[in-house]
Amino acid sequence: MLQQYTKEFRYNLKLAAPVMMGMLGHTFVGLIDNIMVGQLGTAELAAVSLGNSFMFIAMSFGIGFSTAITPLVAEADGENNFVNGKSAFKHGLVLCTTLGVVLFLLILLAKPLMYLMKQPTEVVELAIPYLDLVAFSLIPLVSFQALKQFSDGLSMTKYPMYATLVANLVNVILNYVLIFGKFGFPEMGIVGAAVGTLASRLVMVIFLWLFLKNKEKSNPYVTKIKFFTLEKGMINKIIALGFPSSLQMFFEVAIFTAAIWLSGILGKNPQAANQIALNLASMTFMVAMGLSVAAMVRVGNQKGLQHFRDLRRIAISIFLLTFLIEAAFALFFILFNKLLPQIYLDVDVKDVTNLTDNTEVITIAAKLLIIAALFQISDGIQVTVLGALRGLQDVKIPTLITFIAYWIVGFPISYYLGLHTEYKSAGIWIGLLAGLTVSALLLYARFNHLTKALIRENKIQ
Repeated sequence: MLQQYTKEFRYNLKLAAPVMMGMLGHTFVGLIDNIMVGQLGTAELAAVSLGNSFMFIAMSFGIGFSTAITPLVAEADGENNFVNGKSAFKHGLVLCTTLGVVLFLLILLAKPLMYLMKQPTEVVELAIPYLDLVAFSLIPLVSFQALKQFSDGLSMTKYPMYATLVANLVNVILNYVLIFGKFGFPEMGIVGAAVGTLASRLVMVIFLWLFLKNKEKSNPYVTKIKFFTLEKGMINKIIALGFPSSLQMFFEVAIFTAAIWLSGILGKNPQAANQIALNLASMTFMVAMGLSVAAMVRVGNQKGLQHFRDLRRIAISIFLLTFLIEAAFALFFILFNKLLPQIYLDVDVKDVTNLTDNTEVITIAAKLLIIAALFQISDGIQVTVLGALRGLQDVKIPTLITFIAYWIVGFPISYYLGLHTEYKSAGIWIGLLAGLTVSALLLYARFNHLTKALIRENKIQ
């Protein structure tokens, strides 16, 4: 019985591994960013956290919207329908690039909100110049996502990974020379980190385009494109899938962003600790994201083939694999909760004030990692089930589920426990745990209902 699921593990990992590596590489650069910026001080680390909180919200819309491309391309690939696949890619790329420009402009307009959010003044003043440059990087980032989701839809998951790894190398080098002013470059502090991010995202787009152009399978899709000949039907189809998907990602990312803002109300040290724990949790989440893409692609393929029993079996095998991996990560966080935060800050600093700040940040972050360990499994399951539902092109009800889980259940708990009880930072993260757990349970119930109904209907036909 169990073997029918475990026998899929090898192929699932083969498909998901490049996505995981690409995403982990991207998050690893965030880790390097935070470690480098952490050497400047806790205020600088909190400023990057605050600036990125605006970016996370915008990115959630862009990345969420781009996921509409993958199931359409995967289904067309399953049906061997080149025309539909190319149309989905072309329209998706145009819509994503346009969305990237809009999101960049919206962030520029939203910057003054930082002064109204009860954040530490020194943190806001550091965050604003950082955000200017990072916001512009949204345009190449969302365009890259369109290319990536198309590539994933064709089961060509290696090439976005290669492009991301090249870009990450560029980012790390530029961060080092620009943050600290090495090799004759000016010492730019956190603005140097923003320059590195922008440059690396431009490199990502260029490299992935070149990879896809030079591969036999993808070349016909990405060349000879008539960008100004658009079809209303395909635009509507992508928007119908993309907008709810962007809301799903927004609802989850926004509650983590709210955790950053609530932590900022508690002070710069709780905010810096939140950034450390969030960065570490993001590393493990990227593994689940890779498996979510595998679920989306494989479910989309089986949907195109009308093999609904296999569809359900394959999806459940991915959920089981996710559970096992995330349980291992949970154990890792519990065992090393006090050691991991020390990577980010100098525990041997001689300045008494900085030593006190750093010690407080590490103590808070260690507590948050225990809660992060608990929500590893919930977070992994909810994102892989969401991937399977996107593969089924079911997006409206899951959007409602994510809203209820994060904003009707999770946020009120975070707000009350964080600001009105002695739990403080830990209380904020208990709310995150509650939201993710409710999301995982309700989304799985939705998947279970839909797939059983599809199998019954297929029997009748």
